[in-house]
Amino acid sequence: MIGRLTGVIAEKSPPLVLVDVNGVGYEVDVPMSTFYNLGGLGERVTLLTHQVVREDAHLLFGFLTIEERATFRQLIKISGVGPRMALSILSGLSVQELAQAITRQEAGRLVKVPGIGKKTAERLLLELKGKLGPDLALPASIANDAQGDILQALVALGYSDKEAASALKALPADIGVSEGIKQALKALAR
Repeated sequence: MIGRLTGVIAEKSPPLVLVDVNGVGYEVDVPMSTFYNLGGLGERVTLLTHQVVREDAHLLFGFLTIEERATFRQLIKISGVGPRMALSILSGLSVQELAQAITRQEAGRLVKVPGIGKKTAERLLLELKGKLGPDLALPASIANDAQGDILQALVALGYSDKEAASALKALPADIGVSEGIKQALKALAR
């Protein structure tokens, strides 16, 4: 599973970004919120990714924040919501706007997103209730590479993005990777 890419932006064509990682070009679909916050061609970028493997394709979806990726993963768990629709939702609404719509049970805001009908909006409201909203407390971004590596290690060990992010918050900002993993695991074991 590819969890993160760091490389140079080789091409940008919404919603696709081609990231050159040491000579290998990865095509990554990103929500428009991420697309607009990327640098220009030739600039360095780090994307958190979610890989979808199907019989006919290997798809890679990228996000600038842990919050966006966690929300994407919640969305694709819902019956009838595939990766493309989840990307469309995140392109039409920010994570905070989506969480607010879920908390307030506002189907009208969801229906405004292309591809979302009334029934899908109601299903989203029902299935995401309590999973997004005030309790969505993931950090907006990763402060440094060590923190990103610690987060990836925790996720690889089976912890959710939310659990890993909360353990990461308790760590000092300048901690090393191995010591950070040890301390995070101790905190999660409690």
